[in-house]
Amino acid sequence: MRIPSPVARWSRSTRTKDLPDTAVDGVRLLQEADTSAVRSLVNLDPVAHAFVDSQLRVTGSTAPSGTSLYLGRFDEHERLVAACWVGSNVVPVTHSEDHGAAFGRALLRQRRRFASIFGPSQAVRGIWSELSQGRQRAFDIRAHQPLLTLSREPQMAGSDVVRRAVHSDFRQLLPACAAMFEEELGYSPLQHGEAQYRARVDWLIRSGFALLETDAGGRILFKAELGVVTAHATQIQGVWMNPQRRGLGLAASRMSDVARLALGVAPVVSLYVNDFNERALSTYERVGFEQSDEFATVLF
Repeated sequence: MRIPSPVARWSRSTRTKDLPDTAVDGVRLLQEADTSAVRSLVNLDPVAHAFVDSQLRVTGSTAPSGTSLYLGRFDEHERLVAACWVGSNVVPVTHSEDHGAAFGRALLRQRRRFASIFGPSQAVRGIWSELSQGRQRAFDIRAHQPLLTLSREPQMAGSDVVRRAVHSDFRQLLPACAAMFEEELGYSPLQHGEAQYRARVDWLIRSGFALLETDAGGRILFKAELGVVTAHATQIQGVWMNPQRRGLGLAASRMSDVARLALGVAPVVSLYVNDFNERALSTYERVGFEQSDEFATVLF
């Protein structure tokens, strides 16, 4: 079953006509035969590369599909040294700014539009240094986003009120998810690609990855999602507290609940957060999260 993309914006089907089958600047379009080599790159840092790991687990291949493709960069010995997943988003499998810049040049030649670039900060910086020369303009650049991880029992007590969502929660959960998205990105996901976004929320519920707290009437008080799930790690996304419950000191205990549930799925739970969000960073620190890396995001 294909996992609905976490990004709601619709984009064109993947075009490959401007991508070479032989390496240019060390970069070429990857095919089925390159799958094992990409898996090896992902396994060097399965937490930072969890998104691409999750895509490989769904498709099983790096061959181009109707919605995504992989680029690879090779050294002088024809060994794959970096990769990049390209769909509605651009996600590098490298920490190198130089490799990122090479992917950026290849993408610039492809002349397509994207919803975002995200991943290890130096690689994202490299991609954007080249892609910014094109026609698409960023509306926000989040250059420093600590990647936080937890691989042991949370260090503070939970509330024991966070549970997995069930189908009957969908009607209340959808607007809560949309509200979080709009607060974070400045536009509603229901304006562009509503059907895809609804499918994403439904898939999260059916998979047991939508986590929430409700009152007696079913109103959403708190919610979070395991937006990326692999055998190695989960990535928490979409953390949202009902505005009427903010400022009451409730977030840390709810995040402790979420972390416990996530650690029952994979041995490491991760998330990334904007460096200017000091309140969230303090909350995650209280739960026991520690910084392991740095991400960056370019939003279009």
